[in-house]
Amino acid sequence: LEACQEDDDPALIAAALGDIARARNMTQLAKEAGMTRAGLYKALSTEGNPSFATVAKVAKALGLKISVHPA
Repeated sequence: LEACQEDDDPALIAAALGDIARARNMTQLAKEAGMTRAGLYKALSTEGNPSFATVAKVAKALGLKISVHPA
């Protein structure tokens, strides 16, 4: 996930989150993120375009913290 962020491609970050989410319990993750399982799959699919709020919810549900640092 960290390596994906260096590519400056938001779709790549969403796809990486999707890979991590699928490696865990997607149903429980969706519940913790306040989303439906189908909505989570759709948002994190290659065709998905999740909002920042969705990415933040998913990151939090995965136990991750989003931070910003000077370039």
